[in-house]
Amino acid sequence: TEMVGSKEKRDKRLQQVSLLRTIPYSDHQRWWTSETVAVVTGANRGIGFEMVKQLAGHGLTVILTSRDENVGVEAAKVLQEGGFNVDFHRLDILDTSSIQDFCQWIKEKYGFIDVLINNAGVNYNVGTHNSVEYSHMVISTNYNGTKNIIKAMIPLMRQASPGARIVNVTSRLGRLKGRHSKLENEAVRAKLMDVDSLTEEIIDETVSEFLNQVEEGTWESGGWPHSFTDYSVSKMAVNAYTRVLAKELSERPEGEKIYANCFCPGWVKTAMTGYAGNISAEDGADTGVWLALLPDQAITGKFFAERREISF
Repeated sequence: TEMVGSKEKRDKRLQQVSLLRTIPYSDHQRWWTSETVAVVTGANRGIGFEMVKQLAGHGLTVILTSRDENVGVEAAKVLQEGGFNVDFHRLDILDTSSIQDFCQWIKEKYGFIDVLINNAGVNYNVGTHNSVEYSHMVISTNYNGTKNIIKAMIPLMRQASPGARIVNVTSRLGRLKGRHSKLENEAVRAKLMDVDSLTEEIIDETVSEFLNQVEEGTWESGGWPHSFTDYSVSKMAVNAYTRVLAKELSERPEGEKIYANCFCPGWVKTAMTGYAGNISAEDGADTGVWLALLPDQAITGKFFAERREISF
């Protein structure tokens, strides 16, 4: 019954959120204009595409990026034909030269960005079949790739009073505690939960420890999550990194602020879940768009789902 109860609660919450989405932002809430630039990575389909569409619908200029040029151009064209202000540029977050090209292009064409939504990610586990053979790929894309694009974009983030925003798409599968947490490794949990002493190095070490155990074939006894293992670990790392990043960025002076948060879109019907999800891409995208546009900017270093803060 606990599952039924939580399913009912979530359905009810999703209905509320769908309603909230129909309420337009009032003039004093709109800190953005058509000159405000948002970048969404991995946005040729699914949640990423939907976030581009919703942000452009709110009147921002949105840059859709995708690893595959042709697919990305087509996706952007669909939105452009719908009257949305959407631009496209190829971006492979695993490739340093691709990141450099992208930054150079932004500099020349726009000069800066205001919002960065890190949606690009991979998952090779479909259904209950769990394999760790692609662990290196999953970690290097979902965690290292995300970190690399963030670091490259920060110098290009506009210094303005509303503050720039970074939003990381993560997952409840990466949670450290709570009844859905699949992490049994107490030492890792303790390290990642200790926000005051948490550093990027500690997160990197944790991820390396996992990958070493995968190489040695000892990961199963290592207390890592048993299902969606590599994906869960990659998202756990991004969640932790979001907190470290928010802490570093919070030391910036007024007028140069950058806020960083992460969110779980839920189990969405997209190619990544083999279309086995239970919520639409539109609902899945909502919290990311809401976080990117928050009128009350002082929110940073937090984790959200269905427009509500949840614990890490």
